Amino acid sequence: MIQQTLLSISYIETYTRIDDGRSTHFENMDRWVGKAAIVTGASAGIGEKIAEALVKEGLLVIGLGRRLENLEALEKRLQGAKGKFYPRQCDITNTEEFQRVFEWVDTKFEGIHVLVNNAGLWTPKRFIDDDIEGFRKMLDLNVLASAVGVKEAVASMRRRNIAGHIININSVTGHWLSFENPCSLYSTTKHAITTMTETVRRDLVAVGSRIKITSLSPGVVKTDIVRAAGVPNPEDVFSKFPCLEPENIAAGVIYVLGTPEHVQITELTIRPVGEML
Repeated sequence: MIQQTLLSISYIETYTRIDDGRSTHFENMDRWVGKAAIVTGASAGIGEKIAEALVKEGLLVIGLGRRLENLEALEKRLQGAKGKFYPRQCDITNTEEFQRVFEWVDTKFEGIHVLVNNAGLWTPKRFIDDDIEGFRKMLDLNVLASAVGVKEAVASMRRRNIAGHIININSVTGHWLSFENPCSLYSTTKHAITTMTETVRRDLVAVGSRIKITSLSPGVVKTDIVRAAGVPNPEDVFSKFPCLEPENIAAGVIYVLGTPEHVQITELTIRPVGEML
């Protein structure tokens, strides 16, 4: 079973923002400065905040998304930061299009060092009320595209003997089921991410690789995913639950990346205080 690490958001934010000189955590983040990172779903929500946090830490972030105008706005906002943001419109469910991004990164940046699989799809439908097309869209984005990203990232890292890091943005529903909140195949896809992450970790150990892989599982986060699912008043949904902000998940990513090279966080669960899911 994947070991679960439960940390409070306040602890993560404090630990990654120590300003009494140079903390060990900041020193560990220095090894990523100037290195290439791909973040999927970077045009809004969690992905946007993760991309922003990585650029501020000095990484060269290739942000993928379908809404190019949002990505370009983020690029403009991050001008002058320690790192640099590269917007790239991409439908990651198009396997060939997604693979071409990795080919471009290999050519321009001499390989990828960090991948954050963040893009995802959610629905409020019950499984029995969903349709085949709905199943296909969710499986293609939440599972297959993530698997393609992991495979391409590992291949790029291994070709160059890079001790990189892959982070799969998972969900608390990837570890258990909520009886109160129907979501069709969403929990199924997130359970797949849990298992895939551990499968890849074991594969990497078996071949003697130093590449790390982490599952990061948030509770409810105020993001665009509810609106994208067609829910008319997303704020009404969020008002029913304690919620995290996207910045909290970005802080978790920085925490994971800032661990020493011999330390691997295999599972990081982040949830708001009082969550009952």
